[in-house]
Amino acid sequence: MPRRILKKYMPDPHWVKNHPQLSWLGEHIKNPGLWHLSHRSVSLAFLVGIFCAFLPMPFQMVVAAILAVFIGSNLPISVTLVWISNPITMPAMLYFSYRIGQLILGVGDSADAMVWHLDTLYDNFKHIWRPLLLGCLISGLIAGVIGFISIRILWTIQVRRTWIKRGRERLKRQQQDKQNNPD
Repeated sequence: MPRRILKKYMPDPHWVKNHPQLSWLGEHIKNPGLWHLSHRSVSLAFLVGIFCAFLPMPFQMVVAAILAVFIGSNLPISVTLVWISNPITMPAMLYFSYRIGQLILGVGDSADAMVWHLDTLYDNFKHIWRPLLLGCLISGLIAGVIGFISIRILWTIQVRRTWIKRGRERLKRQQQDKQNNPD
């Protein structure tokens, strides 16, 4: 994986560990897995970050940070991945999740009966909250697991390529040494 690129943008772990407003996390914040770039911590970070990106709530980054601390995933990557859901992508993600929730619950489309005014926002939310929440949880979990598995696979491929490259370089050096030092 491009560790050098990721390390360049990571915050200083000592600063975060000693930050007074994070003292309520206790020893959890001192977990080295929160800052280490290993296949385990990064793949878990993708699971946490993508799952939290689908949550239909404000302050998703806080939820991602708390989950990352308690699960032991890479904290900066978990929090950064929440930005998959931004003002441009969020409407499509919520609509897709709502439709998934409708499909699972077997609920018909109640959008026709809704009146779309600011006054009726609460009444509209009463109709859509169950399918929306269920769809967001299922979509987030599935997308997070796909991200987790994808990172594991990509990491393994990269490590194997590096091993093969090192093996070829070692073989070349051995062949060159035999040619230069014939005994």
